[in-house]
Amino acid sequence: MRRSWLIDRRTCLKGLGVSLALPLLETMGWADPPKGTNYKAPVRIGFMFMPCGVNREKFWPADVATFPVTLPTSLEPLRPVIDQCLVLNGIDNIPRKPFEGAAHAIELSTWLTATIPDPAKRDTIAIAPSADQIAAQHLGLYTPLPSLELGTRKNEASGTGQEGLNNRYYTTGNYRTATEPLPVETSPAEVLKRLFASRQSTPRRKGGPALDPSKFTGGEATTDEGSLDRSMLDLVLDGAKSLRNRISIDDQRQLDGYLDTVQSLEKRVAAIERQQAEAARAKSGKGDAGPAIARSAPLEVVIPSGTPKWSEYVKVMGDLLVLAFQTDITRVGTLIASMNHGINYPELGFSESHHENSHHGNDPVKLEKVAKIDRFNIEQYAYLVGRMKGLREGAGTLLDNTIFMWGSGLGDGNSHTNQNLPCIIAGKGGGSIRTGRYVAKCSGNQGDLLTAILARAGVPLPTPIGIGTKLLPDLA
Repeated sequence: MRRSWLIDRRTCLKGLGVSLALPLLETMGWADPPKGTNYKAPVRIGFMFMPCGVNREKFWPADVATFPVTLPTSLEPLRPVIDQCLVLNGIDNIPRKPFEGAAHAIELSTWLTATIPDPAKRDTIAIAPSADQIAAQHLGLYTPLPSLELGTRKNEASGTGQEGLNNRYYTTGNYRTATEPLPVETSPAEVLKRLFASRQSTPRRKGGPALDPSKFTGGEATTDEGSLDRSMLDLVLDGAKSLRNRISIDDQRQLDGYLDTVQSLEKRVAAIERQQAEAARAKSGKGDAGPAIARSAPLEVVIPSGTPKWSEYVKVMGDLLVLAFQTDITRVGTLIASMNHGINYPELGFSESHHENSHHGNDPVKLEKVAKIDRFNIEQYAYLVGRMKGLREGAGTLLDNTIFMWGSGLGDGNSHTNQNLPCIIAGKGGGSIRTGRYVAKCSGNQGDLLTAILARAGVPLPTPIGIGTKLLPDLA
């Protein structure tokens, strides 16, 4: 029986038309644990993608023995959280059968499926469910939202492109089924509204799988710039005042910090929304505010002038994902920070796109630009890892109960190789992952890695994912 002083884990602050989920407080329980068992927090799974491979010389650590004291240039942003990270080398995603051409077109679609599209059905969608959606089918039973699919650019291009391949393969990493690609949400305002409203739907179950670490020992931008002028947080503050009378002093401090964070996030979302609206008005009469998407390869994406800085955009979308994890609105999320063939990065001081620079031909000037792009992307990843590390959850942190993977679908954009994919895992996965290490030669492929990640979150798998044959042993 639940102790009388505990408040329900599903407690939320409610206002007119909205509700706000809360982080785990010490006066809460996720669910009543079965008698004779100890409570274990659920494990969240997150994926963050960058296309076009990396500058390998500046990315991979030189020596296992000197890691993490000595870090390569591209990984330097991870230094404050490197003890929470696991860098994996030697992960290949080589298909069982060859797939001719269209290397960039399938680097994202194969990243979470470890499967190539059906060569006989290139103009349609025929691939496999992605790892995140396999996880969502199980973990989503316990949360209001089964999963979140976030991005910085729409991914719903129609028609065919390179080698006659369906254009969705260029920009889509999430597949609910082998034939059902999922759109990404690109509007921070829409994501925020969705999180505020999510508790109006009731999860089908409470709790969720508890991890036993002993088993693993080896939306386009709205043009209504006033839509967030009245803070949704204002609508639930009365509920917050009432809740303060029922919780401990430590929980009161945590609640105050949480509400301050949500309020700050609201303001950042509103700023981006206004910038997007201004960009849309500037282009009115000449097409929409989004980037023009070519119908044939290569797809080049240029950030329109007047839109938010890419780094702030990614941080806001990532903070929304962290908020969803923190409040147990979802336990599965993906952030496609850049789509296949890449974007350009005006913040770095050059105009050539990521894709263009990735075809470096060993030109030292282009290779240096690739290294800057790699580091810039990892800076955003490191920011989100640091955010989760700083959020208390029970006796540990949110990051302790998360598996957050960063990577790319190619090892090198110039050679189009799908060997030695760059891969970083942050978080301890509930105690099942040993971080602060560099594995120079992994003993498995991308399918093995995805299978191992899902298993550590308690997702039952009748067979390994894609080309996988086993649980990758290198995580423990």
